[in-house]
Amino acid sequence: MSELTAVILGGGRGTRLDPLTRLRAKPAVPIGGKFRLIDVPISNCLHSGIRKVFILTQFNTESLHRHIYNTYRFDTFSKGDLRLLAAQQTSDNQDWYQGNADAVRKNLMFLKSADDHIIILAGDHLYRMNYQNFFEHHLKVKADISIAVKPIFEYEATEVGVLKTDKKGIITDFYEKPKEPEILSKFKIDQELFDHFKIESQNRLHIASMGIYIFKKDVLFKLLENSDLQDFGKEIVPSALKKHKVSAYFFDGYWEDIGTMRSFFEAHMRMTHPVPEFNFYDENYPFYTRPRYLPASKINNCQINHSLVSEGCILLGSIIEHSVVGIRSFIDEGTLIQRSILMGNQYYETIANRNRNRELGKPNLGIGNNCIIRNAIIDLDCFIGNNVQLINKDNQTEIDTDLYSIKDGIIIIPKSTVIPDNTII
Repeated sequence: MSELTAVILGGGRGTRLDPLTRLRAKPAVPIGGKFRLIDVPISNCLHSGIRKVFILTQFNTESLHRHIYNTYRFDTFSKGDLRLLAAQQTSDNQDWYQGNADAVRKNLMFLKSADDHIIILAGDHLYRMNYQNFFEHHLKVKADISIAVKPIFEYEATEVGVLKTDKKGIITDFYEKPKEPEILSKFKIDQELFDHFKIESQNRLHIASMGIYIFKKDVLFKLLENSDLQDFGKEIVPSALKKHKVSAYFFDGYWEDIGTMRSFFEAHMRMTHPVPEFNFYDENYPFYTRPRYLPASKINNCQINHSLVSEGCILLGSIIEHSVVGIRSFIDEGTLIQRSILMGNQYYETIANRNRNRELGKPNLGIGNNCIIRNAIIDLDCFIGNNVQLINKDNQTEIDTDLYSIKDGIIIIPKSTVIPDNTII
């Protein structure tokens, strides 16, 4: 893969994942109990033989930069090069990134050292893909641009960019988030195309862009240098169809755009299934993250069902169902947790810490005793007191307070929040 360089987009403000993105960039959001979203594209790159990687960042970058620095270090002999490019003011540019294409445009000076082909990746998608197969397809059809596409059902098409191709998979038309029935009908895919790429249609009638692109380097530079278009999906790709050969690469594995609180939550709930669509249990294709050298989890007198428990946890006399429990989580006795995500803690409290908490009347780090937590996301390093109930008692759909938020009916407790004893939300 020496001819392919990766550019990973660090994302915008991530407002739809607030408050999880209040203090961190979206790719730095914890996922799966022990990983960060950025681990997904970087791990895919490493398994695909891509060793030259640029990561473009802009908002709340400290946590993301620290995680990458502590996790991915190429040695002298691997010929690897992972570079973080944060948004910056220069003599030529005084503005923030205005879109994903604009982010790449503002870093073209650094991408001059890239290989002859560049793969553009999002930093907030959950999937497992060998980019080598994608790249081989790109070279085989001699495309200027190739787009990874996924078959979808019609009801899903209104939230993504849909494509139309000829019989050989060359893209002829593109439309972003179609709503009108006539446009949806126009972009239906013939069964012959699915047969050509040996994919079962399963009554899926459309193909969606996954937001993963391979460009010839000179084509990418030409498209960006000669325009002020800001977004790849909405602007760059549609305009390129007239002058360049744009090919579709069919991918039919698990793929999830973690763009909303509901998609983030449901992706975790699916991980708790006995045979999940996506899981991290593949010894031949592991996802990499920061090694923490934590001890095994300590579980005393608990009932745990359809849940993931990460390393370093201490669970005492609790019931945990259909939940994801993050690293170093502490859950005290008599607590019930259902359909929830606990991101865990970044450190352990000492006896001295706990004595100090008692003097201050402050809960200990973790979840107290006799709590009920249901349909909730608890961010890192939270202090949940005794007899707390996080149950959305008023059936709120959307609300923001200093103590908590509710998005799409899901309770979110921001990072390092203190919830006093006997609180009911």
